[in-house]
Amino acid sequence: MDVSLTLWALTILGLSALIAADFFIGGRTPHEVSLKEAGIWTGVWVTLAALFGLGLLLFGGSGPAGEFFAGFVTEKSLSVDNLFVFVLIMAKFAVPAIYQQRVLMVGVLIALVLRAGFIGAGAAVIAHFSWVFYLFGAFLIWTAWKLVKEAMAGAEDEEFEENRFLKTVEKRFPSTDTYHGTKLFIVENGKRLMTPMLVVMLAIGTTDVLFALDSIPAIFGLTQDPYIVFTANAFALMGLRQLYFLIGGLLKKLVHLSYGLSVILGFIGVKLVLHALHESGVAVPEISIPVSLGVICAVLVVTTATSLLAARKQAGRETEPRETAGV
Repeated sequence: MDVSLTLWALTILGLSALIAADFFIGGRTPHEVSLKEAGIWTGVWVTLAALFGLGLLLFGGSGPAGEFFAGFVTEKSLSVDNLFVFVLIMAKFAVPAIYQQRVLMVGVLIALVLRAGFIGAGAAVIAHFSWVFYLFGAFLIWTAWKLVKEAMAGAEDEEFEENRFLKTVEKRFPSTDTYHGTKLFIVENGKRLMTPMLVVMLAIGTTDVLFALDSIPAIFGLTQDPYIVFTANAFALMGLRQLYFLIGGLLKKLVHLSYGLSVILGFIGVKLVLHALHESGVAVPEISIPVSLGVICAVLVVTTATSLLAARKQAGRETEPRETAGV
């Protein structure tokens, strides 16, 4: 898809306007986010993504539109895994409920800027070295296997560990242990101190980079168009804040999510290897975007259904002893 600098500029301005509207309408005043508010804003961002995809269909054709929707669904499903870590970060820094929305908004914006850098670098490498698809494919297959092993190990008592960048920031800049509203810095006894609000925002934004290591190669397995890769990431990430509050209570019930994500990553990894072989002149079948989108959606539906069923059975087994003891 041939995208001019003007279209890039208009797209970035449009996304910036949407983000600003999101902030001034729903996020300017610190407050606890209700399920109703989270549901409405989640619906708004999904609708905006759908409208953008329809715009691609009208002006770019079915190919770019299909790639966008496949990329958006993939990034959205992989971003759900981020929410588990976000919950750990919020607990680690004891973020008050009324400030969590602000933390997520700024943290996600940091993540989007960092991902844009990854996307630019990935597009440049792919344009000059087609063999990188072998590396991306192998990495995704390895990540899928790693996810399966972790899911089978059943590690439940996870704790958030600060990355090197975060430790460096905390070490070099004096900080306070208490929150002061939404302030990022305060002056205390003549000294400028960093508040936990800034630290946790940086934690959210920089931790997302680890997830980008598999999500960016995954979407490049569906499309090599930097414009579609960026916009799919943007729409998936900007709805992540509302999704955190909407399904926060359901995260523990998605017990099979890791298995589903591993299947998706493994599938895209195989797709990348096949594409690399095809680019090398080997006569192998390539997996089309409609097939990819169908497989991804089917895996997510099955994973969600089996997760909720397993959680319901587990809840039933836990209540049985109590009922028996009561009798």
